[in-house]
Amino acid sequence: MDPALLRERELFKKRALSTPAVEKRPAASDSGSHKKKKPKLDKEGSSGSKHSTESSNGNINIKASSGYKFGCLAKIVNYMKTRHQNGDTHFLALDEILDETKLLDISMKQKHWLMTEALVNNPKIEVRDGTYGFKPKYNLKDKKALLRLLDKHDQLGLGGVLLDDVEEGLPNAAKAIKALGDQIIFVTRPDKKKILFYNDKHCQFTVDEEFQKLWRSVPVDSIDEEKIDEYLKKQGISSMQETGPKKVMTVQKKKKQSGQRKRQFKTHNNHLAGVLEDYSDGVPAKK
Repeated sequence: MDPALLRERELFKKRALSTPAVEKRPAASDSGSHKKKKPKLDKEGSSGSKHSTESSNGNINIKASSGYKFGCLAKIVNYMKTRHQNGDTHFLALDEILDETKLLDISMKQKHWLMTEALVNNPKIEVRDGTYGFKPKYNLKDKKALLRLLDKHDQLGLGGVLLDDVEEGLPNAAKAIKALGDQIIFVTRPDKKKILFYNDKHCQFTVDEEFQKLWRSVPVDSIDEEKIDEYLKKQGISSMQETGPKKVMTVQKKKKQSGQRKRQFKTHNNHLAGVLEDYSDGVPAKK
């Protein structure tokens, strides 16, 4: 062994022996009370923290599970709408829908909720013999069905049909509308939504200018929309209130009464009406 290392070892032993070490022991009473109180504190602290974490985790789990459920429902409805618009109108079983939407990791409880509540009560889903399909407002197969729908609305005085409803129920709606051409009239509402009307070419005729002048000379500024609507109903014509933009009801404020109200004073000493005299116009002349 290296002699230098042996010398350092001997010097270390001497320094260790020359330095005394005193061990401080706690008192018996302190150690006993410390041993008794410490487990209680640890137990209470651990139980409180455990309870708080469990309660917070429970709330988070409830919120997360409900949000995940409705997220799955929205994804399924959007998928069914998209496939219907692409022409896939055949019904699917729930397992097929979950497979195509890649929702295979949902639990049996969530799957039961979809089968018994969510999809059954959804207004955009139709259930048929345990299978599910999309339920549009107008179920249109082709452009001929769209033209018949617009013609029916025109004959019954129902007005037009929203473009959004047509695109929802007609597969490849843009292609069908383009193929119909001038048989359809587009009208854009103030809220930028488009309405489709049937273009009845039998009604296309020239109107005499004199009749046009008489028509334009009739004033309608004094007639409000409610009176016009009432007159149309009497004639058997229904207005387009359902497809039109919603009106904002204005609350009429009460007009302030002009002029100041006369102040009313209470009369006192009514029991002395025959005794007291009125000196407001001066002292009365002696009789």
